[in-house]
Amino acid sequence: MSTDHDTIPFDEAVATFDPVLGLETHVELGTNSKMWCSCPTSFGADANTQVCPVCLGLPGSMPVVNGAAVESTIRMGLALNCSIAEWCRFARKNYFYPDMPKDYQISQYDEPLCFDGYLDVTVETDDGPREFRVEIERVHMEEDTGKLTHAGGATGRIHGADYSLVDYNRAGIPLIEIVTKPVVGAGSLAPQVARAYVTELRDLMRALGVSDVRMEEGSLRCDVNVSLAKPGEPWGTRSETKNVNSLRSVERAVHSEIERQAHVLLNGGRVVQETRHFHEDTGRSTSGRSKEQAEDYRYFPEPDLVPVAPSPEWVEELRGTLPENPSAKRARLRAEWGINDHEFQSIVNAGALDLVEETITAGVDQAAARKWWTGELTRVANDREIELVDLGVTPDHIARVEVLMAEGSLSDKLARQVFEGIIAGEGDVDAVVAGRGLAVVSDDSALLEAIDAALAEQPDVVEKIKGGKVQAAGAIVGAVMKATRGQADAAKVRTLLLERLGVEG
Repeated sequence: MSTDHDTIPFDEAVATFDPVLGLETHVELGTNSKMWCSCPTSFGADANTQVCPVCLGLPGSMPVVNGAAVESTIRMGLALNCSIAEWCRFARKNYFYPDMPKDYQISQYDEPLCFDGYLDVTVETDDGPREFRVEIERVHMEEDTGKLTHAGGATGRIHGADYSLVDYNRAGIPLIEIVTKPVVGAGSLAPQVARAYVTELRDLMRALGVSDVRMEEGSLRCDVNVSLAKPGEPWGTRSETKNVNSLRSVERAVHSEIERQAHVLLNGGRVVQETRHFHEDTGRSTSGRSKEQAEDYRYFPEPDLVPVAPSPEWVEELRGTLPENPSAKRARLRAEWGINDHEFQSIVNAGALDLVEETITAGVDQAAARKWWTGELTRVANDREIELVDLGVTPDHIARVEVLMAEGSLSDKLARQVFEGIIAGEGDVDAVVAGRGLAVVSDDSALLEAIDAALAEQPDVVEKIKGGKVQAAGAIVGAVMKATRGQADAAKVRTLLLERLGVEG
């Protein structure tokens, strides 16, 4: 009998079976208030401090639709090439969970606000880039649930826990679900297609400004559906791996589930329709619970909310607010900047595309903008495990640093210390320079004094330089740089040193 840990090699699995994907992505909207009430939605607040009778489902409380959430959903649907419903309504999805205060979720069932769209994604292959069109079944509005914390166990899951705590702050936050149609024909590229789709979707939501799409905070979560079938046969039974919370894990979840299901089928077993839990440490999933059918939720129209009927005029007005498509923007910027694929991909991988663009707009040379964002600042962000935008450094900061470097007031080394100070909260560029005393030492008399001191300490080096070994000057330059705490211009120090000794450079 197969277990959750039994697999076959991926290449063997995709040589025997065709994978079929389905991706259900949940996006928490970045509205100031919840979907049905005026409670705030800020992340990280103390447990159960952002709640009211409406989001707690208390008797007599009545929900009211958040207009900003409707507007954001329509913009999302338009960006995904969807049709927008002229009339739709909400439904009650009935099931019991302790993180659902009402014992039902207000969602949309057979009447979504947006439907029949698509998103094109590109996957790199050995034969060059290959484009896939992922068709969108629906984009519908609902509310998020609360958050459960299972305590006392070794795994952090309910099984084996001593008790569970529930935080209702997240309950009622506007949640948009984007459901794809079955994705077929990807073959061995299925894991990469899944990752590319979620990546492109995240970039699109960020460009729209409707969500911060931080997967690590749960504002973007993906349920990964996978089934297998032999070529020409009907699609197999699907499994649903829930709440996968990183781009890498989306790819790994598809990869591992293909291997697991293939092992089950090739050994005469039957794939069970169920939800599964993905484990980051092993890259594998384990069984959760049997998957309900729609009828098990006993959907019926929500009696406390009026239908949503966006006018065609309003929809067209919102269409005019859409930003440039991220894939088109990437192609445009790469051409404008005249850089190769590797250089451009390093910007994308660092999540620095918009920051580099804004820095160039602020007057910085594109090579310098790329150097700072994909070099020193990316290193610091990775060390701290945060996004670049959360460092506290802005494009204007980089522009000011570059001005000071061009004036000769800062060296490259000192500039790094400036950014270190900004990140530490010591103020803007000029405040850090003044507070840390970072201005370049450019006064000739001060530099000559430091040179003379270094020469006096290293007479043997002086003889080498005078004897024609000019490269030995590096030891004196290094001593001067140390004496000035790195605030001297090394090239200028070298010039003054050789002049002092009467040696040709």
